Amino acid sequence: MKILITGNMGYVGPAVVAHLRRTHPNWTIDGFDAGYFAHCLTGVEDIPERRADKQVFGDVRRMPAELLQGYDGIVQLAAISNDPMGDRFAEVTRDINCNSAAAIARAASAAGVQRMVYASSCSVYGMADGPRRETDPVAPLTAYAKSKVEAERALESSNDALVTTSLRFATACGMSDRLRLDLVVNDFVASAIATGEIRILSDGTPWRPLIDVKDMARAIEWALLREVENGGRFLAVNVGSDGSNRRIAEIAETVASARPGTRIAVNSEAPVDSRSYQVDFRLYASLAPDHQPQITLEDSIGGLIEGLERMHFNDPDFRNSQLVRLRVLDAHIAAGRLSPELNWLS
Repeated sequence: MKILITGNMGYVGPAVVAHLRRTHPNWTIDGFDAGYFAHCLTGVEDIPERRADKQVFGDVRRMPAELLQGYDGIVQLAAISNDPMGDRFAEVTRDINCNSAAAIARAASAAGVQRMVYASSCSVYGMADGPRRETDPVAPLTAYAKSKVEAERALESSNDALVTTSLRFATACGMSDRLRLDLVVNDFVASAIATGEIRILSDGTPWRPLIDVKDMARAIEWALLREVENGGRFLAVNVGSDGSNRRIAEIAETVASARPGTRIAVNSEAPVDSRSYQVDFRLYASLAPDHQPQITLEDSIGGLIEGLERMHFNDPDFRNSQLVRLRVLDAHIAAGRLSPELNWLS
């Protein structure tokens, strides 16, 4: 099988390439990435793209259609990938996360590609009482979540030639060759190491489902192999495990248990955090029994601690560092490398 992964030079991509290279050594695995975060390597002495057969630099908003010739599967990881970036770059977020996905799907179908995997998010459920299933209404609250909903609708309605799988991932966590610390588990671990304290900006009651990047890679492998009889020609499926639904305060307590002496500060007077949802993962369990999540929250925290210590991490101001993706984009723009529309200038 010949696979093209867009956005492979981000947080999740290195884990996906490593997993596919290990489980399918005979596959051809190519990458396509704008390179915004290429320099944000963490705790490694070798670039993860060396595991790919080919790396192409480019913007998914302008991907040449001919580039897709000869591929069996496309994995769309390329995205403006969290709420702060989505709020800052709302139009770009819609263009990259939604419009480019629909355009690539059309071009892939015309080129004879058989499968497309789209990295979506459980954040499409917004604020929800009780575990959300795929048949429940979506209620996206942010530009990022709205772009994922729009992309899913475009992919479902515009294409009947591809076997398309939209993976609604739980909140990502875990160590990576390009670590992000703008994710709740990763932020808490970094804060515990650098300051000895975890500050919860809400009252700690909101729910988040969680998934390690290594388990995200397993899900992408399954989606690339999925036959149309197993879920239909278009499938949107929640990816995670029922036991991964945790309250923010519980996540903080689990991190503190792994770093004895860590203090937890809760803002009991904070306004209600509307981003609170539990997710039902039974459909994924039934469709992908051999690709279920294997990494527990405790495992993810342990891997983060080990990785950050290997980096000699001790930066109490990490939220203003290149370990936070919005800060990287801000630095590119301030230096004149990127335009406000996130086009390379030099």
